[in-house]
Amino acid sequence: MKPSRLLLIWLAILLAIGIVLGTLRALDVEAPGSLLSINWGLLLALLFLAILDAIRLKRLPSPRVQRQMPGSLALGRWGEVRLEVEHDFHQPLHIQIFDHVPQGLSFENLPLSVELQPGQRSRIGYRLRPLKRGHFTFEHCEINLPSPMGLWSDKRLLNVADNTRVYPDFARLYGGQLLAVDSWLSQLGVHQRQRRGLGLEFHQLREFREGDSLRQIDWKATARHRTPIAREYQDERDQHIIFMLDCGRRMRSQDDELSHFDHALNACLLLSYVALRQGDAVGLSTFASDQPRYLAPVKGTGQLNVLLNTVYDLESTRRPADYQAAVSQLLVRQKRRALVVLVTNLRDEDDEELLTAVKRLAKQHRVLVASLREETLDRLRHAPVQTLPEALTYCSTVDYLNARAEHHERLSAHGVPVLEVRPVELGAHLITQYLRWKKAGMI
Repeated sequence: MKPSRLLLIWLAILLAIGIVLGTLRALDVEAPGSLLSINWGLLLALLFLAILDAIRLKRLPSPRVQRQMPGSLALGRWGEVRLEVEHDFHQPLHIQIFDHVPQGLSFENLPLSVELQPGQRSRIGYRLRPLKRGHFTFEHCEINLPSPMGLWSDKRLLNVADNTRVYPDFARLYGGQLLAVDSWLSQLGVHQRQRRGLGLEFHQLREFREGDSLRQIDWKATARHRTPIAREYQDERDQHIIFMLDCGRRMRSQDDELSHFDHALNACLLLSYVALRQGDAVGLSTFASDQPRYLAPVKGTGQLNVLLNTVYDLESTRRPADYQAAVSQLLVRQKRRALVVLVTNLRDEDDEELLTAVKRLAKQHRVLVASLREETLDRLRHAPVQTLPEALTYCSTVDYLNARAEHHERLSAHGVPVLEVRPVELGAHLITQYLRWKKAGMI
């Protein structure tokens, strides 16, 4: 509880009058004696009213607050939280409200000022923006309650418990479900290549059309119907895709608001959405994390929700990536041939260990290594050089990039495809590569 501005103003006025009267008496200047008595009387009356007002304030019941917020939020996107407030007083009440927002969530429009009317509920709100993923608990809401005479204000902490989850920024994909898949993919900048050959899954028989290959003709059906009948093929379905996600210290780099790890999660979920729509099964295996997680490949759109609930609170760690151990665990768990997408940030010191691990994995599965490249390296490489420190920075950047390129070339020379892209472009490149291999029957 603290004094209001009104109480402080009255105290300042009465104290100023008392100082002036005391100064006049010290200078032997005549002043009405009753003024000093009146001033002391007013001061004592103010003290009595302040005590009485404080007692009444402490006996006042707190207003009731209910928080309405979404059960889930998207990382980096603004959401709205609504507060409903009501009281049992017979007069209007003006209060201030501050919601205790957990760390990791930024907010706007707090604290809130609202005038509560008797017998009515007041609805107010503020904006919320998650800065990291995970599970967040709201415990308290703080109100600033004025006293009946306005001489005091009391801060009260109300228990208003709520929970919410922050998922990767995946909301844009649900809008894509309203569009054709091809149109939606083209908006993402994904390029599809035409199917080469006919070594894919049979779909149906139909009439021969202009542009069809003679090899598509089904001669038995043609003889039976006495008109050319062609076989129509579709992309092979029921294939397995597994993401090996590096959760170690390499993925903690950050070029914008999102870390490389968050970009990698978004890209994996983006490809999962496309693969599940294509009828394939999607799974996940993490390594270099505090609690490694494994999700067996499963088909169906419901698998996307399972993936989201599996990774929404996943965080990167300071541990080094142990590729050998991660590959050994995956080989034990996944017996059926699958497309394994290893998402990491390759460095030159990973040369021998990673090459040995990936070659083991490639004996049983189709492997794609996705290596994230820091945007800072591209900026430094194209920055103008005018001073000696800038020249040293440029040379060290080029030397580092050359070492990375040699490492990638060595992996490619051993038959291991490497996709090196900036984090923000990873999703579109993964989908492009997946569709290219799928249409070519290479998965």
